[in-house]
Amino acid sequence: MFNKTIIISLYFILSLLSLPIKASNALPDIGTVGAGALTIEKEKEYGWAFRLMANQALPIIHDPVLNQYIQSLGQNIVSHADSVKLPFDFFLIQDNEINAAAFLGGNVKIHTGLFLYATNESELAGVVAHEVAHITQRHLARMLEQQSISNPASLAAMAGSILLALVSPAAGMAALSTTMAINMQSQINYTRLHEYEADRIGIMTLYNAGYDPYGMANFFGKLAEKYKYASMPPQMLSTHPLPETRLAEARLRAGQLDKKSIKLNANFQLSKARITVRFNNISATSAIDLYKSQLKNNRYQLKEAAEYGLALAYFKNKDYEQAHELAVQLFQSSPNNLFYIDFITDTLLALNKVDDAIELLAPYQQQSPQNSVFTLNLVVALQTAKQFAEAEQLLERFIRVHPEHILAHQLAIDLYKKMKNKAKEHATKAKYLALQGRFREASQEMGSALVFTKSKLDQARYSASIEQYKKQDLRLKSLQE
Repeated sequence: MFNKTIIISLYFILSLLSLPIKASNALPDIGTVGAGALTIEKEKEYGWAFRLMANQALPIIHDPVLNQYIQSLGQNIVSHADSVKLPFDFFLIQDNEINAAAFLGGNVKIHTGLFLYATNESELAGVVAHEVAHITQRHLARMLEQQSISNPASLAAMAGSILLALVSPAAGMAALSTTMAINMQSQINYTRLHEYEADRIGIMTLYNAGYDPYGMANFFGKLAEKYKYASMPPQMLSTHPLPETRLAEARLRAGQLDKKSIKLNANFQLSKARITVRFNNISATSAIDLYKSQLKNNRYQLKEAAEYGLALAYFKNKDYEQAHELAVQLFQSSPNNLFYIDFITDTLLALNKVDDAIELLAPYQQQSPQNSVFTLNLVVALQTAKQFAEAEQLLERFIRVHPEHILAHQLAIDLYKKMKNKAKEHATKAKYLALQGRFREASQEMGSALVFTKSKLDQARYSASIEQYKKQDLRLKSLQE
């Protein structure tokens, strides 16, 4: 098991909780110049390796509804950003710390704590826009190159050390302490410039994407307020303070843009309720009391979100009948809402109404076969009904289009185990392990699949996969070393 604290500390340079900045909208864009030593292709390589390590080491939430929401929000921001040279991937981490971070290769991790403390979607989007700017402006690549000016060998060494720390924390942090000690003061000054640029560009992207440009400044204000009287602030804030000047400058930038009428986004409020109940340290009874109080005293931004939170809390408390009653009401009010479709499926299965769940989901899945909410929920329902062949057919089609979908592979492993199909069970385990960069174990599992299969075609496929895993293992090691 990896040390999560050490892994998260690797993001400190590009963290939201960063150094103060000093700027105006009129200052020049330093753009992506100065990042020539670390090419886009090389950055993609490190991004590939990082995501493998993140899949293995970080508490990533594999929730189709939340993932679809955060990908939609993130890609909307990217579509309105300039200088996009990489594909972006957004993923959610179960961590109540208010934070987000960008890494090489277009990877952006978002903590559940952001949802818990954000009041509206524009605040969340402001954080995401800030992190997207870090990537489009290639800040980490430029920081690595800045270090290589003092020591030409440090570019590869630092990038490799970061990845090594994901695999072997002690060795990786020791390597980082050596490569990063060349000129710490110039490095800090360099990240000041990065933070200003991410603020300035991020606010403009936020505005162009249709959000309130004050969202970023408002969220920064929440950070400052949260730790205002803290006797022991987190280490990031000790080295990267967030003074009033930065908040004022962010508000000034937002104020220079035309005002827009921003509609309340239901999916953000539903996401917040889902995270509060299912991915936060709150008991079922406390969650019930929370949402009952909100509804009784009209203390909510969206009534449907409070009702959804109460329904989730009832479900968590195993009050399935009450949960289902609310689920039906919500679904009838908005029959195409993914949150409601997903949840009413949960309640139907909990009440052993499996046929009703299949009947509900089938038309949606047929209309949108690559929608993870429809397909994976239907797979679970079919598997519960012991309609294994139908579930297998849906999963295989889905994985063919989404070969890196972790949850789909987990469901497939469980399905093949119930089908007593040892060959496919081992083969799917191999693919699952490969998605975590565990290529040696993947090769072993694929070897077991070879033992159990009698199909000549599958034998050829499994043998080819083993060779591919060996190559990928060498590819990963070359980056770590």
